[in-house]
Amino acid sequence: MQKLIFKSYIKVLLLCLAIGFSSMSMAQGGGQLVDKIIAKVNNNIILESDLQQRYLEIISQSQTTAPEKDLKCKILEEMIIQKLLVAKAEIDSVIVSDIEVNLQLDRRIDYMLKSVGGEKQQLEKLYGKTMDQIKEDIRDILKEQMTVSKMNGEITSTVKITPKEVRQYFDSIPKDSLPYFSDEVEVGHIVKIPEPTKEQKQKIRQKLEKIRGRLMKGEDFAQLAQEFSQDYVSAKQGGNLGWQTRGVFVPKFEAAVFRLKKNEISKVIETQLGFHVIQLLERRGNEFNTRHIFLKPDYSLVDVGEASHFLDSVRTRILKDSLKFEVAAKNFSDDKITAGNGGMLTSQATGASMIATNDLDSYLFLTLDTMKVGTVTPPQSYRTDDGKTAVRIIYFKKKISGHMAALSKDYQKIYNAALNDKKARAINKWFNKVKGEMFIKIDKAYKDCKVLSSN
Repeated sequence: MQKLIFKSYIKVLLLCLAIGFSSMSMAQGGGQLVDKIIAKVNNNIILESDLQQRYLEIISQSQTTAPEKDLKCKILEEMIIQKLLVAKAEIDSVIVSDIEVNLQLDRRIDYMLKSVGGEKQQLEKLYGKTMDQIKEDIRDILKEQMTVSKMNGEITSTVKITPKEVRQYFDSIPKDSLPYFSDEVEVGHIVKIPEPTKEQKQKIRQKLEKIRGRLMKGEDFAQLAQEFSQDYVSAKQGGNLGWQTRGVFVPKFEAAVFRLKKNEISKVIETQLGFHVIQLLERRGNEFNTRHIFLKPDYSLVDVGEASHFLDSVRTRILKDSLKFEVAAKNFSDDKITAGNGGMLTSQATGASMIATNDLDSYLFLTLDTMKVGTVTPPQSYRTDDGKTAVRIIYFKKKISGHMAALSKDYQKIYNAALNDKKARAINKWFNKVKGEMFIKIDKAYKDCKVLSSN
């Protein structure tokens, strides 16, 4: 299903790109102008093809039944507000760095690749472009989105909401317009990641020692990082991790950083992630700019037997009620992100512990389908997000069947919706305040949209 949705989105995107490209070629070749600038905010422009692209996306996803004119006016208003945010960000020096953009771009590309089965050629075939061309198409759009998000955060940072306002928001929704929530589950896991053997670690350390030796002889750090580093995101940037604040990286890594002098290269450092050679580029107080070359053992070769035996004993204690699952997760789980939450997974969409079943990965969905609420699976092998072979036990804690929205059952969702509504009103208020400070011009074809009227 996810692949099908993604393919549909790609087709719409390609259609929209085709509209833009064909418009430009017609303008150049035949002298007939098809695409045109329909709005301008300071130096930021909106093309008719931009609006048409967004319109086609919404229609293709059946998100609305609004008349075409009304929908396009609404889209244009949103696009102008977005350009206004970008223009104000430039004035207020709210900057998104190229490193941040590149990191997010790599994550986006990785997600897109996973959506088509991990095949680079398949993605290139869908786009009809090389990977470099795909990235170039996405980069500017992504930077604008990140700038808008950062500016939105600046504007709404002080927006809070009270329980009374949440109730008022819910009561304002007509009863026949209440949303329907599909089945949701609360599920947790306890993970053990088997350690590589001493021999495996020693091989990796020796390989990195040789690379460090080449660095000390004057070879280019960036080139060697691109060639050898297994931190593939930073490797593309020559190993550069950018400016960070103390507390972001694992303690052993940061301890090594703060022992280094400017431009000094560390010895081989082992952390829980793997092995690093680090170079300190610059430091200002608790902020530092580094690059590294990272190698890790081959976790597909580790022995999971000991981890499985350990988790089986933990499961037995949980089933006998001599150990609470949440306590076991905090004490024993190697998934540090969920361990602090008692092992509970959270929804990527909402951040809440209740997860819509259609947002679960297929393996977890099928596993829960064979379980009863309150049960814990025997140890199961699985692959972590960073590619390590691991073992886990899964706890099916709770299930809420599909239902119409209710304040008693769905307070967190309604709270989030009410907060987002209040933030949207804050953005509109900000828009009305600053629009007079900007040069805003809208094509006469859209004069009836009343985009600049007070909200």
